[in-house]
Parts: sequence; structure tokens; C-alpha cells
Amino acid sequence: MRGRFIPLSLPRRTVVDLLHFAASIPTVPVQRVMSLQPVVTARAACDDRPRWTAIFVKAYALVASEFPELRRAYIKIPWPSLYEYPLSNASIIIERDYEGEPCLFSILVKDPSALSLYDIGRILHHASSAPVGAIKDFRRSMKFAALPRPLRRLLWWLGLNIGRQRSNFFGTFAVSVYSALNAESLHPLTPLTTTLNYGVIDSEGKVTVRIVYDHRVVNGATVARALARLEEILNTSIVDELRSQPVHAGARRA
Repeated sequence: MRGRFIPLSLPRRTVVDLLHFAASIPTVPVQRVMSLQPVVTARAACDDRPRWTAIFVKAYALVASEFPELRRAYIKIPWPSLYEYPLSNASIIIERDYEGEPCLFSILVKDPSALSLYDIGRILHHASSAPVGAIKDFRRSMKFAALPRPLRRLLWWLGLNIGRQRSNFFGTFAVSVYSALNAESLHPLTPLTTTLNYGVIDSEGKVTVRIVYDHRVVNGATVARALARLEEILNTSIVDELRSQPVHAGARRA
């Protein structure tokens, strides 16, 4: 049976390059079933409900501010070592339609721990709704993907192994979820030290949250403690921020 050749789109080239470098990283997933009913209740009462992605991104950045291991990266220039950043930058994967193809892009949110849930949500809304060509991170990604493969791979390697520049281009942690589609990934791949992933939140507020980590940088026990702290922060600091938001009339009557 004769098929047809389909050229790789620019976003698809980026995915191929990302997986090329992610494949060489010894990543391990650790997961925890969390009870987030206080978060669910506080969010439901908000007049303008923050995105779950914004909630998890800020909470994880707050955890990383307490766990320096989550702000480190394994680099090879000038020699193999760990590089620690003073704060976190989140690389969030977003699916967009590009020339008739569902494509993956990433948006960089700098220091999300210092942003409000509203500000993070505004960034995500813009990245999800504005024209692809109007988003700086997306334009840079496609311009980069248009380069010849040997040059792309060299620049990827340099960007991932020059400590001072790595977080500016790739972030310190990634977030990849599609729980809105009632599905979850068990082991998403990225070249970053940690990747945050969560599943579908059930009617009781329970959800499986996992961190896929680079074992060269951090140990599993540390990741397990970070997950426990993440649940605490979600049910305390994040709930407090949600409760400070304007509530809708139904919640006021309740």
C-alpha cells in the first residue's frame, strides 16, 4: 500500500529536537495521590476561576524556592557539574493549531512564585488564544526550528549546557498536562531537571500528581518530600490566595 510523505512542520521539528536530548537523560517518575478538596472549593467560589495550570505552576515554584535541588541543572560546560539558579522559570507546554496541524509550543513564565494566579492565568490565556505569530516565545521557537539540523542540535546542546543561559531559554522546570481531556501522561519527557504532571481531579478532590526528575541532579526521596510539601502549599498558601479573590453570587449566598 502506497502512502505519502509529510514534511516535518517547524513545531514538529522542535519536538523531535527536544526528544533527542531528553532521551539521553536518566529520568524517573515519582507520584503522590493528593487530596485537594480545599483548593477545589476555594477555586469554585471565585468569580473568575484561575486555571488549574496556573495554580500548580505557582505552587510548584513556591516548593522549588524551599528545595534548591529543584532549581539545579546538570551541565557539561566547562566540565560536568550542577548549576543552581536563584529562582524558578516555568516552561509550560501548550497545544495550538498551526497551519491546520495541532502543534506543541512552550511558553516561559519567569519566577511564577512572585506572580499572582491572575497574572499567570493571563499569560496562559494569551499564549492559548492570541495568534501564534503574535507570541514571542512561539516566534523564536519556529525561527530556531527553521535552521539546518546540525546547527539546531549544536545550539540546543550549548543552550542546555551553559548554566547562565539555560534557564532563560528552557526554564528550570516543565509542566505538561492534558487532564482537561480526561487523560494523563505517566512519564512525559523533557530535557529539564523536573517535569510536573497531574491527572484528572475527581469529585472528592483527589488527584495523582507526579514529578519526573533527572536522577543525576536530585534523589527520589527529595522529590517525594517535595510532593508532600506541594500538597501542603496547595491547601494553605494557594487556598488563601484563592479566598482573597472576588467570589460569585452563589458562593456569597452559600
